[in-house]
Amino acid sequence: MAKPETQEGWATIRRALLSVSDKLGLVELATALADAGVELIASGGTRFALAQAGLPVVEVAEYTGQPEILDGRVKTLHPRIHGGILARRDVPEHLETLAEAGMEPIDLVVVNLYPFEATIADPDCSYEHAVENIDIGGPSLIRGAAKNHDGVAVLTDPGQYATFLSEFRESGGTRLATRKRLAREAFAHTGTYDRAIAAYLEKQQGAAAEAVSAAPASPEPPPSLNLHFPLKQTLRYGENPHQKAALYVDPDAVGPNLATAAILHGKELSYNNLLDLDSALRLVRLFDGPAACILKHNNPCGAAIADDPATAFEAAYEGDPVSAFGGIVGLNRPVDRATAELMCKPGRFLEAILAPGFEPDAYELLTTKPTWRNSVRLVELGAPIGPKTPQPSGWDLRRIEGGLLAQSWDEQQPDPTAGEVKTKRKPTAEELRDLDFAWKICAMVKSNAIVVAKGGRLLGVGAGQMSRLDSVRIAVEKGGEAVRGGVLASDAFFPFRDGPDVAAAAGIAAVIQPGGSKRDAETVEACDEHGMTMIFTGRRHFRH
Repeated sequence: MAKPETQEGWATIRRALLSVSDKLGLVELATALADAGVELIASGGTRFALAQAGLPVVEVAEYTGQPEILDGRVKTLHPRIHGGILARRDVPEHLETLAEAGMEPIDLVVVNLYPFEATIADPDCSYEHAVENIDIGGPSLIRGAAKNHDGVAVLTDPGQYATFLSEFRESGGTRLATRKRLAREAFAHTGTYDRAIAAYLEKQQGAAAEAVSAAPASPEPPPSLNLHFPLKQTLRYGENPHQKAALYVDPDAVGPNLATAAILHGKELSYNNLLDLDSALRLVRLFDGPAACILKHNNPCGAAIADDPATAFEAAYEGDPVSAFGGIVGLNRPVDRATAELMCKPGRFLEAILAPGFEPDAYELLTTKPTWRNSVRLVELGAPIGPKTPQPSGWDLRRIEGGLLAQSWDEQQPDPTAGEVKTKRKPTAEELRDLDFAWKICAMVKSNAIVVAKGGRLLGVGAGQMSRLDSVRIAVEKGGEAVRGGVLASDAFFPFRDGPDVAAAAGIAAVIQPGGSKRDAETVEACDEHGMTMIFTGRRHFRH
């Protein structure tokens, strides 16, 4: 039984307009409305679906007396439709205007929009086809109903139907609180839709601009950011248990990435897991050959390159086995049985493993023993990982209070060791290989960052220190005697010669750094005194 119409905030539904692209749940919804005596008005495919189900439904063109025109571009854009939606029920003059024009109030609008994002996701979609799939009438109906939520309810997603029907079947109408919530969701829906269109047009115009230039300039920050990141999942919590958190997806992302990766096994990924896994992915993607890394608190504590993934993983783990306990592992090759056996050695515990894939026997070994393997997260990217895979799209974004920071992604130089050798001694071929390795790892360490490596293996890391000298001390102390004959990478210049002096005392043979300090000459002089070689890359890699 319907609630008394005099009850404050209540609105009875007598007439509904339905026009949907997504037909999920449509017939069930419309059947409940029709069974309660609600008049159904629908257009095109929606009317056909309802008629096929045996429901009484009035075609929009019949209701308005105006057939659709311009190849369907104009269907619901009519005063009888929008007047019925926008008329205020608490203003007598509005209702009188409707009556004089032979119009009736429309109390419920059920609309979801042309699938624009699905349309442009097709690689063969033309610009003209994309434009034709920009919905005009739908957003107008949604916005009109949402604006007049004092008397009109609006449904924009099949996921809303069940809750709506529960309330409607109980009373034949909707509460004001419900209509306000639906209005808020409706405006968010059309806002997201418009942002997707704006982003597509911006991308197309950017591509067109590049097409007319043989050497396009680096893209500049846009005057405004049209952000559209649909929610993928709510996370258990953020960095700490008292913080809320969620994962959103970049619909423009290409190539293997965490947001679309498959979780093959284990507990739900946490906020911190995702941060660490992203850094692991970005690190191992830097290498052509088999590479492995282990991260703790978003810093690599182990990393190595080798001829096969098992050897790379073992070298990475043994670089700092104490820190590697409970770490996040990244590999740029599928996990095979040999690698899995090393991961499962007694005394080892891994939180999550990211790789292009997992061979069946490796998957079985990693998931069937009554230890940490019952809960380890196995994250499969399903595609090869390496320098040739697509890099992150768009801008690297970070919130600050009151605003948003945006920067281009920190890309690596193709060959950092091709920089200028500043010292008298030139690096050996083995040193060049290790310098290249150390420089790539260093870019993924929180600044001030110092990395010590040897033989394609990370030996020590000094991360996040306020003093670069302290970072050097920590890195060489971590590596111990193994650093003798090794190399050191610094993410920024040495302000004084004390850093190279400490490195030399530990036995470091070669250094790579950006250069750029007013005391560069003193740093080079220190290296010459100690018989070290030093390369300036000319590019800094701060990571705050």
